Amino acid sequence: MSSLIRFVAVLVLGLAVLAYGALWLVTQRLREWEEGDAQLRAELAVNSSRRAVVKRWESGNFAALSDILRDITRDERIRAIGACSTDGRLLAKTTDWPASLPCSGEALNPGGRVHVSAVPLDGEAAPLGTLVLIQDLTFLERREHAIRDFLLIAFGIFAAAASLVTVVAARLSWRGWSNQLRKLLLRGGAQPGQFQPLMRDVRELVEKLATEKEDLEGRGTWTPQRLKQTLERHLEGERVVIVANREPYIHQRGADGHITVKHPASGLVTALEPVMRACGGTWVAHGSGNADRETVDAKGRVRVPPGEESYAVRRVWLSAEEEAGYYYGFSNEGLWPLCHVAHARPTFRIDDWRHYQAINQRFADAVVEEVDVEDPIVLIQDYHFALAPKLIRERLPRATLITFWHIPWPNGERFGICPWATQLLEGLLGSSIVGFHTQQHCNNFIDAVDRLLEARIDRDQRVVVHHQRSTAVRAYPISIDWPNRWAKEAPSVAECRRSVFAELGLPANAQLGVGVDRLDYTKGIEERLLAVERLFERFPQYRGRFTFAQLAAPSRTAIERYSRLNDNVEALAARINQRFAEGRWKPIALLRAHHEPPDVFRYYRAADVTYVSSLHDGMNLVAKEYVAARDDERGVLVLSSFTGAARELTEALMVNPYDLEQASSALATALTMPEAEQVDRMRSMRALVAEYNVYRWAGRMLVDAARHRARERLSGRLTDRLLGLERTA
Repeated sequence: MSSLIRFVAVLVLGLAVLAYGALWLVTQRLREWEEGDAQLRAELAVNSSRRAVVKRWESGNFAALSDILRDITRDERIRAIGACSTDGRLLAKTTDWPASLPCSGEALNPGGRVHVSAVPLDGEAAPLGTLVLIQDLTFLERREHAIRDFLLIAFGIFAAAASLVTVVAARLSWRGWSNQLRKLLLRGGAQPGQFQPLMRDVRELVEKLATEKEDLEGRGTWTPQRLKQTLERHLEGERVVIVANREPYIHQRGADGHITVKHPASGLVTALEPVMRACGGTWVAHGSGNADRETVDAKGRVRVPPGEESYAVRRVWLSAEEEAGYYYGFSNEGLWPLCHVAHARPTFRIDDWRHYQAINQRFADAVVEEVDVEDPIVLIQDYHFALAPKLIRERLPRATLITFWHIPWPNGERFGICPWATQLLEGLLGSSIVGFHTQQHCNNFIDAVDRLLEARIDRDQRVVVHHQRSTAVRAYPISIDWPNRWAKEAPSVAECRRSVFAELGLPANAQLGVGVDRLDYTKGIEERLLAVERLFERFPQYRGRFTFAQLAAPSRTAIERYSRLNDNVEALAARINQRFAEGRWKPIALLRAHHEPPDVFRYYRAADVTYVSSLHDGMNLVAKEYVAARDDERGVLVLSSFTGAARELTEALMVNPYDLEQASSALATALTMPEAEQVDRMRSMRALVAEYNVYRWAGRMLVDAARHRARERLSGRLTDRLLGLERTA
């Protein structure tokens, strides 16, 4: 009885702490909402009279301006308004404006429970200044008291009910478990000590899970060494197998007959190649280089990177017809536009689907040939291999398969337009874990399963059970290596700036913007150039001073949509240059070629601003690469809100790339941002990328894989033991 009383006391105490924690969180959230509402209320109040305010301001009639401001303060929550010029002078105010309150940003603190909102105003030719609104927030105190009383009463009732239900359930569960265990032990054939192997397995699993938690949550930056140690600890140093369409190194024979090694322009390769260098294993990929066959052994393998040779690439060969159907056809004319909200209609052809099925089977066969254990860990990458998990599972039923989908996953209704949607989902559910960049993509995947398949879904645990197999659905935001080797090997920022400016023919006092992309319609390159054009229209002072360099690697040119994009971008850049060029200066430098990482990082380090304008993106590693490149903590990132990176790099200037007014304003803001603010923003983003780097991303997935395999092994041993006991009983 005493232990029961202690349990109830601890439960009630815990619920009390939870109640006060919830109260604090609700109060904080309420304050945040009200402050946001206050800012929105201020903007709406100003917008309703914006035209009249601007007219009086530009005419210098500040007495009439004060009358307009008094009209705005008829809102009972707006206490006072002041009109501040760009140089900090108070030009007009309402009668309740505090006499001692100037326009200085440091002094805007009138005291009391108020909210100060600043709404900038632009005239026809230049910014006019700022309207500063002081709003009364004392009503929040009454609302907070009411919420506090309600929460305390609700948690009191909940605590009493939870204590009663928990005590009754615990007693009934323990009694049932005790009776079942007693029956099993008293049956004939059960000998003392027979359960010791089971208990040992359970203890081992508990210890392993505790160690994994320590590894994942331990302090310090994730590094290649830490990733190796984690793998050695949990996977006994076992090497992994990666399946990806794109190979990390391409052997290409040039016109001079010499073979060179190139790095493909691929975010997937950028993320995964450092992981393979750290942990070793085999990368199964399509051999696409014209000299790839000349550089492999009899089994299609080659050790990479050149000079280091820390892992192997196993190349799979495709005919031109197979590549056209599987890669260009179903993958990139079907699945790619299906998953990206970029207003391109997907195309589905039965011949492309058959090639997709055949190539997925070929890659699955290659994986089986490369593994040397019954339960290997295989990482399957991206939308090219949705069928592969199920095909590998059929051959290796004990394998731990992690499929990571690098692009967005659409909602269930949109995904259902694919004629083979159910086959794709069933293929992916052959995985032990399916990973996405964001929780929203996880939710969309689960909704698609719920809509199209007969499956049991545990939304709390994010697990799908299909054909008696469980698949976990997890969010693993991808990143880049840190410290980044390309940034470490790059010249100084000053030297990069000199060399890049010399290549572009820019004077030393010019300002440079940079974009880095494959030529893909989802990257918003046309919208980006239009935003630069709008910048020159709205802010003519940047003509002759600012140049935007777009590094554009040709991509999938065999697809008509990509070929047309290539022509459109070239024509758009030429039109903007023709319109604004002055002497030797051109506003757009379109560099359509493949650029190796050292060249890309030179441009990152030389740029005053980098603009990532994706119309829809799973993550976008260009944004994180730019942050990694700026060890001088300078430069500004303008980032599309439609990227996964926007959820992490919140100190970037967020824009809707379709909104050219907003995007051009963000570019102007970036070009005039004070160095102190640049440092604050960049330092914060660099700290985040350093902590949440690609080694942590891989570590989380591989430790989850190790945990899954440990449970599978334990489950198998428990089943064998219990079956043995049943047979002897």
